[in-house]
Formats: sequence, structure tokens, C-alpha cells
Amino acid sequence: MIVRLVAAVVFTAALAVSPALAQDGRVTATSRAPFPKVAEALEKAVTDHKMAVVCHANAQRGAAGRGVTIKGNQVLMVFRNDFAVRLLAADPQAGFEAPIRIYVYENADGTATVSYAPPSAVFAPYKHPAVKAIAAELDPIFKAIVGAALAVR
Repeated sequence: MIVRLVAAVVFTAALAVSPALAQDGRVTATSRAPFPKVAEALEKAVTDHKMAVVCHANAQRGAAGRGVTIKGNQVLMVFRNDFAVRLLAADPQAGFEAPIRIYVYENADGTATVSYAPPSAVFAPYKHPAVKAIAAELDPIFKAIVGAALAVR
């Protein structure tokens, strides 16, 4: 019970770091932790919440391969096959939107900013009730993933 209470407090505090909802529906928050820790915590949170990193674009690693140094910059594309199967059965056109992207980048002070569009915003153009239901299931999962990554210190 105590562990859950502490986890809930940490999660709430993490979301209070500096979340903002952009006009396009994206949620953006800045951590207090260094970029490498947040990026690592983000990948772990995806797994911990039983989702999968379908693709991982790491601009920093790519630039380093060319001998160029840039600040941390990564995009994780996250989804899970059972959601994909249900989504495609409901509306094959909605498959264009999956996987959902989570963007993490390093700030000038070495902290990280994490940004993502909630599934309900991503799938809003699709009117099939099953697509709406899937988005509603995914929203709290993505919120928890990002919250866990921002909670790292």
C-alpha cells in the first residue's frame, strides 16, 4: 500500500514538472533529470507498461556515426500488436497513425523534454467506435509511460 502511495505521489509530481498541452494536442513536459537518464527510463517504461518500441530513431547516435556531435535527440515509436490487430480490423486507414511517437530531446541545461500526442488526439479523425475505444485504452498507458520517464532523478 505504501509503495503504491509513494509511486502515485512520484508520478503526480513528475507530471507537474512542466506539462503543457500544445494546440495540436501534444503533451510536452521537461524533466529535472539529465537527458541520458530520461531516455533510458523512457525505454524501460515502455517495456514496463507492456508496450513495444517498434522503431527507435536516435539522431545523436546517427550523427556520431558521421563524426558529428549533437545534443540528445530520439524518437521512440511505440505500439503493441494486439492493439494493432484490433485497430486494423476497425478501420484499416487508422493504421497510418500507428505506432505512436514519443519524442525526447536534450535541453541546453542537459535536462530532457518529452513530447507525445495522446492516442485520442492521434486517432481523433477516425470515427469508428472501436478506434475511439482503443485510443481511450491507450491514453492512460502513454501518460504512464511518459510520467515514469519524467519521474527519474
